[in-house]
Amino acid sequence: MEALVFIIVLLVIAGIVAWGRSMKVVQQYEKGVLYRWGRVQPQAVEPGVTWIRPIGDRLQKVNMQIVAMTVPAQDGITRDNVSVRVDAVVYFRVVDAIKATINVQNYMSAISQQAQTSLRSIIGQSEMDQLLAEREAVNRELRRIIDEPTEGPWGVRVERVEIKDVSLPEGMKRSMSRQAEAERERRARIITADGEYQASKRLAAAAAIMAKDPAALQLRLLQTVVEVAGEKNSTLVMPVPVELLRFFEHMAPGPAAPTGSTALADAEAQDLGDAEVAAAEAAISHGGKPELGEKSAPELETSTVSLPVQSIPPVPEIAPFEE
Repeated sequence: MEALVFIIVLLVIAGIVAWGRSMKVVQQYEKGVLYRWGRVQPQAVEPGVTWIRPIGDRLQKVNMQIVAMTVPAQDGITRDNVSVRVDAVVYFRVVDAIKATINVQNYMSAISQQAQTSLRSIIGQSEMDQLLAEREAVNRELRRIIDEPTEGPWGVRVERVEIKDVSLPEGMKRSMSRQAEAERERRARIITADGEYQASKRLAAAAAIMAKDPAALQLRLLQTVVEVAGEKNSTLVMPVPVELLRFFEHMAPGPAAPTGSTALADAEAQDLGDAEVAAAEAAISHGGKPELGEKSAPELETSTVSLPVQSIPPVPEIAPFEE
């Protein structure tokens, strides 16, 4: 009786062990590779609960998630003979679980070695400016180089490759700093020169507008005086207006009246007021002398000469008039 109970207990234990070995659970992010008597089954085991033979079958699970692997920093010389140190990160995942387990012993280590050698190769093919400024193009080329021998035979697809850092020698860093500083100085000088050119054109246009209206020029002068006076200066220098200088120029006695054609040309070049010219013409057209009044000698002399030659009185009568 005791022997029978012992045999029953052994059978129950053996059944439990066989049941435990037969039932396998594959996670959602995994796939299973089934070995039956050492031979791989053509179909991978999908996620979920699966049953295998307790004797002769072995199930190997493969992670199908994207793996981020850091590539150790690699020293190299670029195409323009600059020593750099570059490190990167590779994102890859298994797309064929059977190839990843059968065709390569350890696909993680294989991907790491392939990434390091490809990174050294891309450093030698690129220039320093490309590594610093054209990261996207370098990343695409590096991904192509790594993915070419891995996806087909190994069943591993490289999703993305990113260059993390590019270390340059200290001498090269100083040279680049000086180059950037010189470039900024050049741009600053160009902007300053362009601003001065535009300001000069604006000032020339403003001066042309003010020259047409003396009142605007006078208002600008008064505005400048107000701005200078606001600085709390102890001494204020007032410039002489241009109109006052022109008034004194008209009031000053002129040179002796020239004769002949030279006298007529010089008289026509002088600038007289409208009232003086009108009075002189009215007086001479009636055959008499113009009323002098308070007119100055130079103005009367100029008005007399500016008339046509036929209307000029005889010389004996002009002499006292000029005095």
